[in-house]
Amino acid sequence: MKIIIAGAYAIGTHLAKLLSRSNNDTVLIDENEGRLADISGDYDLMTYLASPASFNTLKEAGAHGADLFIAVTPDQHLNITSCMMAHSLGAKKTVARIDDSDFLYEKNAAFFKQMGIDSLIYPEDLAANDICKGLKMSWVRQRWDVHNSSLVMLGIKMRESAEILNMPLKELSKPETPYYVVAVKRGDETIIPRGDDVLKLHDMVFFMTKRDTISYVRKIVGKEHYVDVKNVMVMGGGITAVRAMAKLPEYMNAKIIEMDEARCEELNELIDNKHVMVINGDGRDLALLRDEGIGNTQAFVALTSNAETNILACLTAKRMGVRKTVAVVENMDYVSTAESLDIGTIVNKKALAASHIYQMMLDEDVSVSNVKFFTTANADVAEFTAHQGSKVTRKRVSELGLPQGAAIGGLVRNGVGHLVSGGTQIETGDVVVVFCHNISMAKIEKFFKC
Repeated sequence: MKIIIAGAYAIGTHLAKLLSRSNNDTVLIDENEGRLADISGDYDLMTYLASPASFNTLKEAGAHGADLFIAVTPDQHLNITSCMMAHSLGAKKTVARIDDSDFLYEKNAAFFKQMGIDSLIYPEDLAANDICKGLKMSWVRQRWDVHNSSLVMLGIKMRESAEILNMPLKELSKPETPYYVVAVKRGDETIIPRGDDVLKLHDMVFFMTKRDTISYVRKIVGKEHYVDVKNVMVMGGGITAVRAMAKLPEYMNAKIIEMDEARCEELNELIDNKHVMVINGDGRDLALLRDEGIGNTQAFVALTSNAETNILACLTAKRMGVRKTVAVVENMDYVSTAESLDIGTIVNKKALAASHIYQMMLDEDVSVSNVKFFTTANADVAEFTAHQGSKVTRKRVSELGLPQGAAIGGLVRNGVGHLVSGGTQIETGDVVVVFCHNISMAKIEKFFKC
């Protein structure tokens, strides 16, 4: 697959790294030699020093034969223009990063499609969705809904109160067990567990379960005493905060603490939510946090542009009694550090954008959908539809010979979610959930092709 990325900034370089590991023919275009030099030597891709707004550049980079053209520079106008040009040259699909929320309205989709832009990425909006989804379940680090919530994947940190610690999974997994352990993140290692493996204290465990048995999982992991989130404190009043407040559930109240007085006035104009209060101050000021009621706050969200500040603020909030903390961490090098410090939910806009684009780059004939990249586990999860005659329908799950690092977590048949076991027989039309760690999804695609 030929993929061209315009913009060697944070999102572009992260995408280039992810896509190059999948044996794609990847080209990265940027006008800055230094940015290209930082990535070109370590990954299997071609770099091109030029402007993506030049027809000659796009022709020489091979836009006429591109399966996917991705424009992710900080300039949305440049992204839109270069996508239009790439489309006119013959690129099959184009994706543009934007920073104007008005472009996302459904009524505008046909307009952009006519211009040659197949998809728009607004990382701040993706992050806001992730944050609000996380706030709805205070005891869960990560949640991913499969096929209209027929199945749900939950990432949960194991504490002393969990009743399933230090027991072999083969003893926990019985025919009537309403969950399946898909993967375990232990320290820096991601494990696809087997029957003899056990869950240990501080493991991040990824469970697949059904929506109506989430309460059972909550009980066995010892999180029933976690109170639901009603009051949220947000540090930083940037775009992500504005988007998150627009999506905040109606039953939640929020306070945004922003240092810049002028920005506070803007926030009061931008946020149309009577349950949100804007406060001018420093979110690192402990006295201010106490005065504003952090003792009665169930969730603290750090959204400044500085990863270190966000991590330290969440640590402080935890020490002040806040159970649920969320930190935006844009520097990928800090993600594992934040996880080791037990920060809570970590949001990375680059990874979220990558998940969105992954879905576009996968083979359409296999009907891959709903792709999610779990930053903390360095793993992808996606829904694959089993086609008639495909390899995955010919044998039981235990006999498929899936590559190391892959696990089938569940399937949806006729709209009903089912957990899987080694004896499960996948049928034509089943929507199958596959967890992939350190392997290309292209290797999984082969099992679903006719």
